[in-house]
Amino acid sequence: MASFRAFWNSPVGPKTTHFWGPIANFGFVAAGLAYMNKPPEMISGNMTGAMCMYSLLVMRFAWMVQPRNYLLLACHASNETVQLYQLSRWAKGQGYLSEKKDKAASE
Repeated sequence: MASFRAFWNSPVGPKTTHFWGPIANFGFVAAGLAYMNKPPEMISGNMTGAMCMYSLLVMRFAWMVQPRNYLLLACHASNETVQLYQLSRWAKGQGYLSEKKDKAASE
């Protein structure tokens, strides 16, 4: 019970936006996971690139802010992973990543 009380009253506990903000941002991760089975033509390269940059910047913020917000860091590291995968799907769908494979096959 003491550890729950310490978590409840901590500076990044559920009484603060340091807790609920990252929980809400896991919606970005869920949305990225939901799009994994959709065709790459539906992916916006501009928006996915923007989401990658956004997550990188927020990961740095989560690491530098005091107290460190590990939940926010985990949330945006997860989002960065999902968005980079989606960006690679988009790039393959646009033909940006298939040239290397074509050159290697022709040689």
